[in-house]
Amino acid sequence: MAATAASAAVSQALRDREILDAVGTVAAALSLAGSSFIVLCYLLFRELRKFSFKLVYFLAVSDMFCSLFTIMGGPSNAFYCFAHDYSAHFFCVASFLWTTTIAFTLHRTVVKHKTDVEDFGSIFHLYVWGTSLATTILRSIGSDYGRPGTLCWIQQGSMAKVLHLVTFYLPLWGAILYNGYTYFQVNRMLNNATRMAVGISDRSIQSDMRADKKAFNRWGYYPLILIGSWAFATINRLHDFANPGHKIFWLSILDVGFAGLMGLFNSIAYGLNSSVRRAIAERIDTFLPERFKRSLPTLARFKSQQENELTSLIVDTNNT
Repeated sequence: MAATAASAAVSQALRDREILDAVGTVAAALSLAGSSFIVLCYLLFRELRKFSFKLVYFLAVSDMFCSLFTIMGGPSNAFYCFAHDYSAHFFCVASFLWTTTIAFTLHRTVVKHKTDVEDFGSIFHLYVWGTSLATTILRSIGSDYGRPGTLCWIQQGSMAKVLHLVTFYLPLWGAILYNGYTYFQVNRMLNNATRMAVGISDRSIQSDMRADKKAFNRWGYYPLILIGSWAFATINRLHDFANPGHKIFWLSILDVGFAGLMGLFNSIAYGLNSSVRRAIAERIDTFLPERFKRSLPTLARFKSQQENELTSLIVDTNNT
């Protein structure tokens, strides 16, 4: 009787694991496709190679490799397990650190009215890749990779779990708080400038501020991407730390599903802006016969659409 119950429990655990693997793989594959598309656009379209979109490019590169190594599950030996897990950790940490560089660039340009953001390029790389490497090395302390075939991300003992929280979720929520504070500061500045423009009845300034405000209304929600992607994972890790051995299956589904979609969310929010859409429309317009162009009015709309997102916001502010 006991043997039958144990066998049924093992079978259920295997089925649950297969479902989690399938959900995680599908989510990571969607993110891989989205981030790869942004990388491809950056490489193909020269007009996108501005400093602000270069940050989006490195964000997409990090998401692409994070998704790729997440998909490469089912390790057959300890070394592969080590390489898989820590590579995914490195690039996932790099992903949300790149979002802080974008927030910093926006804040320095719009709030502080500085035009030296490109001087921070090498500092950004040192900060992102250096921090990602440091957290990855620290996470290796106390990890158990001596059992081929086990789940890569399983770490034995409370010390290993604490290190995982410290090296991944601490910088993650630090990035969320920083991004949220930064976007709040930018939003407050734009609100104040709009009120001043209304007070002096300067229609041209009011028009410019409305355009900037419209742009920021979209970018201001982007800190929510990290929250939406990792909230369930954070709750799941804390629950596992407080109640080891007691998994909540539906929470694990939400964990791997939303975390795996981070790259897709980033590619849509940060990368698929009007600059990219216009560049694609211009290429399509170049190769399409004239009779097809007349039937696709959206091409003309994209070509003439005024940029109203982060790239133009930074460029316009620098020019002034």
